[in-house]
Amino acid sequence: MKSDRTTDSSIKEHVLSVVKNQKPATVGQLVKIVQQKHLLKQQEIMDVLAQLENEGRIHFTKKEPYTKLTLMEYALSSKAAWFWVTITVAAATSIAAFTIPEDAFPLVYVRYVLGTVFILWVPGYALVKALFPTKKEMDSIERVALSMGLSLALVPIVGLILNYTSWGIRLTPIILSLLALTLALAAAALMREYQISADESQTTPTETTP
Repeated sequence: MKSDRTTDSSIKEHVLSVVKNQKPATVGQLVKIVQQKHLLKQQEIMDVLAQLENEGRIHFTKKEPYTKLTLMEYALSSKAAWFWVTITVAAATSIAAFTIPEDAFPLVYVRYVLGTVFILWVPGYALVKALFPTKKEMDSIERVALSMGLSLALVPIVGLILNYTSWGIRLTPIILSLLALTLALAAAALMREYQISADESQTTPTETTP
């Protein structure tokens, strides 16, 4: 029994330490952080939070109610600007590749620049965004480096797959395949980002000084 009380006290102190030092924005974030150290179910941690609230050692502040955006409204908001930039670059590259001849100087340099960005950045960025939708999961430098690395990995894979099809490794199938892949990954990333935004808890934990 004494051991159980000690363990319970340890969990409470850890919760208070997380709230004070890491300042999680939502109850959901607080629960995930606590679970990284204590192998507890979500309901068990919620029971501990309820005990701390009853003891007056922690307080939950409810945020102001907000109108939930639909997926289309979210896509048209400023939060989804990255999505439209990605789509625009991919579409512009495809148009330039099919409409600007290789001997059309100096317009061909536009094709070269867009093609370089498209190959080295866009597909990888869309994949990284789908895997890590929010900025909290990865900082900007890591996102840039991983985007370039994944792009350099995705393009050869697409080429290898096309090599075993009737289309072969030619300009048109490569551009269209990369465009389709980028659109699919960007759409998946947008939906994940929207879902995370919609599912955020509306209470913020704060420590109360005894």
